[in-house]
Amino acid sequence: MNTTIESSFEQLQEMIKDIRFAMFVTHAENGQLHAWPMTTQKAKMGSNQEDYEHDKLWFFMSRSSDPVANLLANPHVNVSYADPKSATYVSVSGMARLVDSMNQKERFWNTMTEAWFKEGITDPDLALICVHIDSAEYWSVREGKLAQAGKMLKATLMGERLTEMGEHGKVTPHR
Repeated sequence: MNTTIESSFEQLQEMIKDIRFAMFVTHAENGQLHAWPMTTQKAKMGSNQEDYEHDKLWFFMSRSSDPVANLLANPHVNVSYADPKSATYVSVSGMARLVDSMNQKERFWNTMTEAWFKEGITDPDLALICVHIDSAEYWSVREGKLAQAGKMLKATLMGERLTEMGEHGKVTPHR
């Protein structure tokens, strides 16, 4: 039987911290879902860790882009992460909003972002997006590939259905 584990936002952030790209999913005007590869922004070193909000994700985007237009029309978004090497997969649902605070932009600004915005942090096309996490689910296999293959082979040979392969967890706010 597959066991679902309740986890914290801190554990979620730890899981995704080394996954460089996420797929940012919005609802288009016609109702279709669209996904774009995005980099989750990390606060600069030296930022007050007490101010770090584990229930939020941050992204820089072009203000004139489709993802921003979509989330302004419908703020319900999904952000998904996949790291096949560590067999970690995360799906985050939340509400996105545009943040116009220069202080917040400075917390996340970095040289990689600079390549996308020719006028730097003051570029009028620069949009900082905050996703407030409503809920998340993750799937993680902590066993090595050989152990995974052994479980699959055993289930096949025994004529059984494979019911568990690693850990499945949920993160929801405690309200």
